[in-house]
Amino acid sequence: MNKNPAWKYLLLLLIVAFGVIYAVPNLYQADPGIQVIGVRGAAVDQNTMGQVSRALEANGIAIKGMTLENKKVRASLVNEEDQTRAKDLLKTTLGSDYPVALADIQTTPTWLQGLGGAPMFLGLDLRGGVHFLMQVDMEAAEKKSFDNYYNDLRTLLREKKLYNSGMTRTPDGKIKVKFKKEETRNQAINEVKFTYPELATVDTDENGAYILSVSLTEAVIKELRTTALKKNMIALRNRIDQLGVSEPIIQQQGTDRIVIQLPGVRDPNEAKEIIGKTATLEIRLVDEKNDLTAGSRGTVPLGSKRFKFRDGRSILLKDNVLFSGENIIDASAGFDQQDGQPIVSITLDAQASSINSEATGKNVGNRMAVVYVENVTDKRVDEEGNIKLTSRRIEDVITAPTIQTQLGKRFQITGLNRPGESQELALLLRAGSFAAPVSIIEERTVGPSLGAENIEKGFKSVLWGFIAVLIFMVIYYRLFGSIASFALVLNLVIIVAVLSLLQATLTLPGVAGMVLTVGMAVDANVLIFERIREEVSAGTAPQMAIHRGYDNAFSTIIDANLTTLIAALVLFNFGTGPIQGFAITLSIGILTSMVTAIFVSRVLVNFCYGKRRLETLKI
Repeated sequence: MNKNPAWKYLLLLLIVAFGVIYAVPNLYQADPGIQVIGVRGAAVDQNTMGQVSRALEANGIAIKGMTLENKKVRASLVNEEDQTRAKDLLKTTLGSDYPVALADIQTTPTWLQGLGGAPMFLGLDLRGGVHFLMQVDMEAAEKKSFDNYYNDLRTLLREKKLYNSGMTRTPDGKIKVKFKKEETRNQAINEVKFTYPELATVDTDENGAYILSVSLTEAVIKELRTTALKKNMIALRNRIDQLGVSEPIIQQQGTDRIVIQLPGVRDPNEAKEIIGKTATLEIRLVDEKNDLTAGSRGTVPLGSKRFKFRDGRSILLKDNVLFSGENIIDASAGFDQQDGQPIVSITLDAQASSINSEATGKNVGNRMAVVYVENVTDKRVDEEGNIKLTSRRIEDVITAPTIQTQLGKRFQITGLNRPGESQELALLLRAGSFAAPVSIIEERTVGPSLGAENIEKGFKSVLWGFIAVLIFMVIYYRLFGSIASFALVLNLVIIVAVLSLLQATLTLPGVAGMVLTVGMAVDANVLIFERIREEVSAGTAPQMAIHRGYDNAFSTIIDANLTTLIAALVLFNFGTGPIQGFAITLSIGILTSMVTAIFVSRVLVNFCYGKRRLETLKI
């Protein structure tokens, strides 16, 4: 009756093996280290790795190991003092194109890594760092889009010679155009619907005038808000990459907020300088008439300026800026339908499209350059310990393709070398500046010492709660309690394994979820054991009491855990940040506890009692 088939033993071994393999990496303590990445097209390769190695060794900093993966150089060091020295040293040695970040270098054995084993990430409250909550000004984004449409409609009506007697913006977010003739208004409606199908049009008559009202639809407004938020997140990630944070967290919160967590960053002012800095693009014509090598010293002629590509090549551009990144509405990477080469499709606002049309019409066959411009603030400490801030302007030519034909509102940038380059350029065009203004509404700094204290207290809370439950179960339920204790240990191991496999970020609320799970996990065993005790008290044979105890408690366990799981899902859907972390840990704990309490404990009970003739049952 209570005997186990072979497949149950095999499944139990697989469950134990899974838990151990994916939980063990968390026992390996990470080494302090540094990470080097490249920005603005700077390549990170074997040469960069060699530079890092030579610089550290020349200054007496011992290297325990070094890797080059995913365009990142990561070096593990002996202690945190060397880590800080290495960061300052490499910042000076490599320059601003190679941000250097403090990093935790994992020491998980290679064979475990080959199986996908990796430790959990530690959240900001456990590791230390800077937390920002940023508010996106959606009204400003809508106004900017509204202004673009206003200028576009004015240009469209002028080009189609649909003359009107006035065009105004209304406080309720509409564009009103007055026409003297109904026929002209009807033609305008058709043109607007054809050119801008995303806009809503309404025609009315007022005091003998024929009115056309144009407004953004709810679907367009929703898409505009979503796009603005995504563009701002791309812009923030692009900037944070230059800060050199090894594992930044950038998440959407609600419909108009962005959470930024920068583990390991100890100076919030430095982070704010990077996040809040401005970056844009400039479109200039190439000076085709002059040559940088002209003259004995390659002097730059009047009206032109020397620029450099990211690979170091020089190019001569005209001083006059045609338009900038603020005039770019959208940019997307793709492929040319004719030759399959990578391209970037650009959409301009009305002002830039008019300038672009005129300039390119006069310069077919010449080149047009896209220049990435950024104002960077560098901070250094002088010999007296005073902080000195210096500003510098970075100007890199991304590409300079030949103008094939007259361009307008929409055009394509060609001459790119690879699909990855087109995607990077599209990202830079979109992320050069914010789609909508952002402001920091919450700022929090967690020191590394406080993080270490949180880890210690969190570990102790799990440990003491765990020990208390184990002692109670063993004393009260004897052998059954010992079996339940093993199931409880396995449950905690599986929770850690699942979180590690998902590469989840463990935070203090997540630790709280674990502590709660420890108490809840044993609840199912208590229900089962009490059912067995009731059956024994009623005079049921021991083997039958065990069988009925598990069967009768099954539905109760499912109901109890299901209601808690529903509550956890509600917390996850409607909560934010820390609440979601608690809900995830609790949900995983509920699911694993049902497996260990119902399946694992029964297999072990059957193993201990299934082949024995029992006269009594000590429970």
